[in-house]
Amino acid sequence: MAEQSWHEARLIPTSGINGAEEQERRATSALLAVLGAVKEFNRAILKPLGAPVGAVECFIEVPFMISDKKVFPDGLIRVSRGAKSWTALVEVKTGSNDLATEQLENYLDVAREQGFDALLTISNEIPAIAGQHPTKVDKRKLRKVDIHHLSWSQVLAEAVMQKEFRGVADPDQAWILGELIRYLEHTRSGALEFDDMGESWTGVRDAVATSTLRASDKNIPAVVSRFDALLRFTSLSLGRRLGTEVVPVLSRKELAEPALRAAALTQQLANSGQLSGTIRIPNTAGHLVITADLRAGQVTCHVDIDAPREGRPTTRVNWLIRQLKNAPDSTRIECMTAHARGSSSAELLRAVRENPGLLVNDPAKEIRSFRVALTSTLGTKRGRGRGAFIDSILTAVDDFYANVLGDLKTWSATPPKLRPDGPAISKEREPSQPVSLSSTDYSSQDGPDQSEATDREDLQTAEEVS
Repeated sequence: MAEQSWHEARLIPTSGINGAEEQERRATSALLAVLGAVKEFNRAILKPLGAPVGAVECFIEVPFMISDKKVFPDGLIRVSRGAKSWTALVEVKTGSNDLATEQLENYLDVAREQGFDALLTISNEIPAIAGQHPTKVDKRKLRKVDIHHLSWSQVLAEAVMQKEFRGVADPDQAWILGELIRYLEHTRSGALEFDDMGESWTGVRDAVATSTLRASDKNIPAVVSRFDALLRFTSLSLGRRLGTEVVPVLSRKELAEPALRAAALTQQLANSGQLSGTIRIPNTAGHLVITADLRAGQVTCHVDIDAPREGRPTTRVNWLIRQLKNAPDSTRIECMTAHARGSSSAELLRAVRENPGLLVNDPAKEIRSFRVALTSTLGTKRGRGRGAFIDSILTAVDDFYANVLGDLKTWSATPPKLRPDGPAISKEREPSQPVSLSSTDYSSQDGPDQSEATDREDLQTAEEVS
């Protein structure tokens, strides 16, 4: 047979996976084995959970007794450093399987009785806000045991960033981490991407289209939660390819009270048919704002950037245009002037390239900032693929970063130049320069050089005497 049909031997094979149980067991074993083998990766995953830096031991399907019954958490992680140790139970779900409240509460009881530190859950569920757990459990069981959650998308993103960008010192460990990445990216692994807006999506979408949606609609909470989860997935996906940490932007109040964010999105969706969010990409000119307008069928990405603080209005416009060499002609530019609400002018890039003055309505008004926006068609389907809401958001963000945001840089003033000192000026001064115009210091109040005037008086006196 042709060599092209041969299958390369893999450390973590995807063949032979039969059913959800086998899928979960293999994913758990693969992840925990790599955590124990690759130091840089286990630190990236475990340090945010409170684990110390130390030797990592991992086990799968460890049996425990609770209330006269035996339970089997999918795994256990123990990190030891000297006499100190940190231990966490692990529960894993793959595919579309969700975490179960009763099961998690049983494991929390086990952890409390055994004196363990935490319970770590891993599934394809992405919480709306980082730090939240997707499954509600009895808070009384969390008094002595912490509960943490990682989505498979987050695990994959951490693995890629560690291997491709941060680096792994040992070549063998880097290869092992690469095998985990290859496994998780395979469709049979059960580590799915964000692929569904949920059962409530269709009803809410149709109600927006007919302007009949009300803030009290019982389907809205599920939709706004899935939208925030999509923002987190978008951030993870983009960050994985950029090799940096991309995160949604939330206010301190929203982080402390997630209900505030949900309430704001609910009102926005009911009033205008829009859903919006902001993500932060390190070292870019500004935050990337995403607005999905279900009523208009459009998704817009924009960034606000401060204008230069010097130069004429057209000079400031040209400064921006020079940076948008890769942006499409359909990019919209808005000008914000001092002491004015909203934009004072807006034009498409194709027109501004030919005539920058189109954005200058009043040369006497100072341009303070610009808004650069790119609009595309918004999909409406709840799943993935052509015409899907999720894919249209992901594509819009990728295009905006690649063609607009990735090229923008903030303005910085030119550093002031150092003036030469007095003697240097005196040496370079022409002999014919009037004494009254000379100055040997920074102050304009010094007057002429007195020593030179005195020399002239002495010379005149000597001539009179002779």
